[in-house]
Amino acid sequence: MADSPLLQRLDGLDARFDEIGTLITDPAVIADQKRYVKLTKEYKSLENLLAVTNRYRGLLQDIDDAKELLDTESDEDLRAMAREQIDEATPQIPKLEEEIKLLLIPEDPEDSKNVVLEIRGGTGGDEAALFAGDLARMYTRFCETRGWNVQVSSCSEGAAGGFKEIIFSITGDSVYGTLKYESGVHRVQRVPVTETQGRVHTSAVSVAVLPEAEPFDVHINEGEKKWDTFRSGGAGGQNVNKVNSGVRLRYMWTNPNTGEQQEILIECTETRDQPKNKERALARLRTFIYDHEHQKYVDDIASRRKTLVSTGDRSAKIRTYNYPQGRITDHRIGYTIYNLAAFMDGDIQDCIDHLIVAENAEKLKEAEL
Repeated sequence: MADSPLLQRLDGLDARFDEIGTLITDPAVIADQKRYVKLTKEYKSLENLLAVTNRYRGLLQDIDDAKELLDTESDEDLRAMAREQIDEATPQIPKLEEEIKLLLIPEDPEDSKNVVLEIRGGTGGDEAALFAGDLARMYTRFCETRGWNVQVSSCSEGAAGGFKEIIFSITGDSVYGTLKYESGVHRVQRVPVTETQGRVHTSAVSVAVLPEAEPFDVHINEGEKKWDTFRSGGAGGQNVNKVNSGVRLRYMWTNPNTGEQQEILIECTETRDQPKNKERALARLRTFIYDHEHQKYVDDIASRRKTLVSTGDRSAKIRTYNYPQGRITDHRIGYTIYNLAAFMDGDIQDCIDHLIVAENAEKLKEAEL
């Protein structure tokens, strides 16, 4: 076991870990924020991998020592202790090997990012807007259970309730790595409140989960930015209606993949503080540019891996919510449960866990681990 093929793949990691530990204390590296952030993420990843690897090495050594004792020792008490040590350590080996294999798979560099979550009503009119509202509540509840911070950046309410469109900014630990599986078309089958004949209708809502870009992820041409301010409408008290706290950002962007130019328009009325609204509008602009400039990267990964779990295709139907049967079905992995009420109340972690397991299985197969 000491010559484990898995251990051979781990050669050199200790040296790399020590090297990065030295680099991230170098003032020149710290001054280069992009490089510093990349190195600190690699350091944390290696730290987790080495912790598991050291436990694995320790168990292998324990087994080798116990076997040697059995070969050389005649004392029955010592031999019994050696057999007990082997019996305790052996079942742990496959679990640690699986954990190491998963940690050896390169992480998606976006997984640790915060996200911009966009929900838009699609086919179904008022009923789609109502379901968009239900999904907005579902994700808000889920984020609360994870301890993430959720802020509404903008929204457009539906005529009968819910939202034609709502955009959230969500910050926390590994938000994108968890929520990225939610991108796609969510289909609902139920009797709308406006239906007098009791017939089940099918409506659709699109969800887009975008990794939030850091300031150094994209280049923004300051000369192409134009700001307008306006008074926010709706609820919020007299201050919101009388002060020009809302901001509108116009930016002329050239798509580097196509060379085409387009004007990006972003409005933010999230707070009563105009500078904060400007800051959040800029964050959404960076995310928009980052998302579009990196779509080719996402498409390349999807076509190369051909994963059924996260294809990057936001037009794909991923899940159906059937109210008459109380059923949720995720079509990517054939996952079906009958606890729709709890699911819509934010209890979606089990479904996400199944999607993570399915994707990890595909990654392991691709990496031939």
